Amino acid sequence: MPLMKSYILLAIATLIIFRVSAQETLDYTTEIIPVLDKHCYSCHNTGNPKGGVNLKRYEEEGRIVKDGQFWLKVVDQIRSKEMPPSNKPGLNETDYHVLLDGINGILLKSLEKRTPGKVIIRRLSHTEYHYTVLDLTGVNFDAVNRFPADGSGGGGFDNQGGSLFFTPLKMERYYDASEEIVSRIFEDPEKWNELVPEDYRQNLWERFINWLMPLFSDNFKPLNPPEKAAEEVLFPFASKAYRRLLKTEEKEKFIALFSTVYYSRPEDPDPQKFNRSIAEVFKAVLISPSFLYKMEEEPLGPDPIALGDFELATRLSFFLWSSMPDDELFNLAMEGKLQAPGEIENQVKRMLNDPKSERFSESFVSQWLGINKLKDANAPLADLVRFPEFTPSIREAMFKETTSFFHYVMTESKNFLDLINSDYSFLNEELATYYGIDGVKGSDFKKVMLANNSRGGFLGLGSVQAVTSLPTRTSPVLRGKWVLEEILGTSPPPPPPDVAELPEDESLHEDLGLKALLEKHREDPACQSCHEKMDPLGLGLENFGADGKWRDSYGNTPIDPTGVLTSGETFAGPAELKNLLMKEKDKFARNLSKKSLSFAIGRGTTFTDETAIRELSASLIENEFNPDKFITALVQSYPFRMKIKDFQKKVNEID
Repeated sequence: MPLMKSYILLAIATLIIFRVSAQETLDYTTEIIPVLDKHCYSCHNTGNPKGGVNLKRYEEEGRIVKDGQFWLKVVDQIRSKEMPPSNKPGLNETDYHVLLDGINGILLKSLEKRTPGKVIIRRLSHTEYHYTVLDLTGVNFDAVNRFPADGSGGGGFDNQGGSLFFTPLKMERYYDASEEIVSRIFEDPEKWNELVPEDYRQNLWERFINWLMPLFSDNFKPLNPPEKAAEEVLFPFASKAYRRLLKTEEKEKFIALFSTVYYSRPEDPDPQKFNRSIAEVFKAVLISPSFLYKMEEEPLGPDPIALGDFELATRLSFFLWSSMPDDELFNLAMEGKLQAPGEIENQVKRMLNDPKSERFSESFVSQWLGINKLKDANAPLADLVRFPEFTPSIREAMFKETTSFFHYVMTESKNFLDLINSDYSFLNEELATYYGIDGVKGSDFKKVMLANNSRGGFLGLGSVQAVTSLPTRTSPVLRGKWVLEEILGTSPPPPPPDVAELPEDESLHEDLGLKALLEKHREDPACQSCHEKMDPLGLGLENFGADGKWRDSYGNTPIDPTGVLTSGETFAGPAELKNLLMKEKDKFARNLSKKSLSFAIGRGTTFTDETAIRELSASLIENEFNPDKFITALVQSYPFRMKIKDFQKKVNEID
């Protein structure tokens, strides 16, 4: 019943969000275009595409659907009444609903036939390779620093299929890695015995019979043949590595390779000869496409179908553990029980309670917030000459604070709204001293209650303050843009060409302060509309320096952290700013849903994911931002559980 209730609530929420009149479908050409012409085309046309936006080129309804993601942003601008801008006549009630309901109706209609997204065949990211090798063999191989760097894909994450290219250099590195990994297993008796639990050798009688009987019979089956013993070692290992049951031809190839190596070493005794032969097959497994790639069988027909049990187990494990399925997931898949009623919920709860879920926390939140720069010695962060206490050790501590905080929110506090505003963080003695917080002892990170609410949540993290600053000073513009994009999920348009930069004269900054300089910058009409959204958000965080420390002045000028949002709401400092952001639950829920879905399925979200994103957002709000319920809803969502053949062609047809 609880599961059925949640589905009903999601369905109701989706219908509310997609609010479109069932009795009336507006005609794009005769009803919507005249309103666009009246209010929008004067600024957004072919000859004068203000902000790079040309609405006049959308002459047909099909073009709206083609750029559905863009038109969702148009709808949001209309709904929030940010467009038309304040210096233009506003929409009357009739025109407002024609645009809002009419465009929304076109988009909704195009989504009636759901599409889960393309079949994802993608290489393991370096992080996933590292953890998969660790869980499979026990070897801690530093793939991130040993392999050529990967970029981030459309969703901003390193597990996105579009960025996981395969090059000859990478293939060479995989060969080298397989040699090293298997050598390290072979040289470590404990690790080797876990994979090859028994020493293989034939006793004297078996060797004699196996030599004698072939002289008298062509059909003799050897006693205790090495191939039989090899099967018991190789098949379970390869099956775990491939995340599925092995095919007959794969088993035959493994045994053929084993036999080739084994019988080419007649001078070696067992078990050395047996073990060396096993090791060569292990290497072959580690460079196989079935290990290096997450593959899903393409459906035979054109309609969406559910993932197979092994495919679902693989998606689950790489989402929450950055690694292959463990024995419990694998066995459930093998028995066909993983998709039984209630089993997914059980597995999500178990997997989040497992220490391996810390991998998800670190990988997801560090890439979401962009704080991996803290681990890059060449990243342009706070200059050590100007900020000598911003040491590599402090950078590492800031990174650990962030990942520990997120993991606690996900597994203990059970409320994702703590990410915006909380009265605690995770500190060790070194970082607490750096922040000026007393009473924290030791090198271990622990939950620390904060007397000053300015530090709580993402916006109070030193890691965020550092990566949203310039090397020599803070940047309210970068910080404001970061809050819009990473917390609220809204992106400002790019700056106009040849826009003037802020002066870098240090004495000017100390005498006037950044707030006064930005106010002067906003006098340019080309800059005003975007900066009035970004600047107040960034200026509210100005008490945090480029090094993440608290400060009260720019040299001679006291910092003024007050601001006014475009809504007219006022605030003074980070604590009050966060209270205002807490009111933006819908935007935060949508952004968290998009980020999480993109990470989970390994691709950037598209317009065809819109229904799932709205369902997930509704689930967050309905369940008071509970992580367990949200992640359960995510792994039961249509894009996560389903697959379709030749998705790219279908998208092009829709477009």
